[in-house]
Amino acid sequence: MLRAAGVGVGDEVVVPAYGNVEVAEAVTLAGGAPVFADIDPVTFCLDPAAVEAAVTPRTAAVVVVHRFGRQADLARLHALGRRFGLLVLQQGESEAPYDEVAQRRERAAYLDAKLRGVRAPDGGDGHTYQQYVVRVPGNGRPDRDAFARALRARGVECGVPVKTPVHRLPEFRRCVSLPETERAADETLALPVDASLTKRDMQRVVSACNALGGLLQPAF
Repeated sequence: MLRAAGVGVGDEVVVPAYGNVEVAEAVTLAGGAPVFADIDPVTFCLDPAAVEAAVTPRTAAVVVVHRFGRQADLARLHALGRRFGLLVLQQGESEAPYDEVAQRRERAAYLDAKLRGVRAPDGGDGHTYQQYVVRVPGNGRPDRDAFARALRARGVECGVPVKTPVHRLPEFRRCVSLPETERAADETLALPVDASLTKRDMQRVVSACNALGGLLQPAF
């Protein structure tokens, strides 16, 4: 996609560091240089203001990655592209059948209403809940990781969606300030909302989270 768009040697491409390394690798394979911009803390997608701050005369494109079933702010990003003459490319998630999305939303609504001690995701803008990603308040990664281990010990499957931001990986290490990306990598945890889960399964998730969540205090 990047090569077809004409991205090549000497071009910079703005990409998120919160996510998989494949996007940055694709930019490199096309001959360009990935430039990392911070994310919006609600959607976990590129923050248009951070993208604008990352633009230089060498910037040729922006790769927008939609995350966890939540859409990036495409209206602002396309406006930014028009203003600076940039290509705005998208990497989407595979779309689930409507019935499956409806069931995920039903389970997400149940968790929204019942969970205590963790911060539930914002369900705006047609969230399809490819993943139900909460934030575990506390003092960062040790609290989140301990919380995840305790949930698994109680029979609740959960996962850390992004363990290491791309700008911290050896091959893409950059000295760049991405506070929301760092915070999200330290605090986020994906809880199960699969359509196959029964009401009893969901009750187990809530019971396990609430038993632990009350022990955590927000970081100041």
